[in-house]
Amino acid sequence: MSHTTVVSTGILAEHLSDPNWVIVDCRFTLTDTEAGRRAYAAGHLPGARYAHLDQDLSAPKTGSNGRHPLPDPAVFAQTLGRWGIDAGKQVVVYDDSFGAMAVRLWWMLRWMGHDAVALLDGGLPKWQREKRAMSVELPAVTPATFTPNVRDEMCANTDAVRAASTTGQQLIFDARPEMRFTGEKEPIDPVAGHVPGARNLPFDDNLAMSGTLMSPEELREMYDELLDGRTPQDVIHMCGSGVTACHNLLAMEIAGLPGSRLYPGSWSEWVSDPSRPVAKGSA
Repeated sequence: MSHTTVVSTGILAEHLSDPNWVIVDCRFTLTDTEAGRRAYAAGHLPGARYAHLDQDLSAPKTGSNGRHPLPDPAVFAQTLGRWGIDAGKQVVVYDDSFGAMAVRLWWMLRWMGHDAVALLDGGLPKWQREKRAMSVELPAVTPATFTPNVRDEMCANTDAVRAASTTGQQLIFDARPEMRFTGEKEPIDPVAGHVPGARNLPFDDNLAMSGTLMSPEELREMYDELLDGRTPQDVIHMCGSGVTACHNLLAMEIAGLPGSRLYPGSWSEWVSDPSRPVAKGSA
């Protein structure tokens, strides 16, 4: 049975030596882009590969495509192959920030047609609290061939977001912290605020006090209330650069509400064109 949303630390521990399981460390810090790689070198889950958000999970920036544009599928397929990932592998992704970074790879693998990917629930902090195995050794990887089956329907572009903002026929959920959504403080992007009509849904609202994802029942109750009679297909998710928004997509998947879309360019792409409207405040 494949794992397609989250996997527990206990189950992963049982599969550390399973050749059909691939673990990927996705630790990353926006303010220090090499911090994750240094942390990986200092200690990681046994067998884990390292995925760098800027270099492995993003395409080059043009100034108009956001801070973390999606890579070309053919290029990304080669990256996955170098990590030993093919159609027969169960992939587990993790980070040290409640899944905020690792969910990007979770979503990207599904976008590429690979459903057998799960977030380590509770991440590295839970793994370490339980005093489970760590390693500083680089894994011996057998390269594989990854054949993409890209699901373009999982993405929304700027035109779709503009239409949703203008007509209100679709919901826009923004996963950034409240202070960035309202425009009170913007430490990363050049313009503060949000897409008019968007609703703020910080990704950490999906978490229990333990740092693990809330139960399917709890998430279903929360998202049903937010949807207010709409379907998941009526939802576009965004954030600063198409990373933490994937956390809300994962939460909806866990809740049994699949089918919403990601705006990969997100706020950083939206504000690259000064003609696009910007709203501030809580509404």
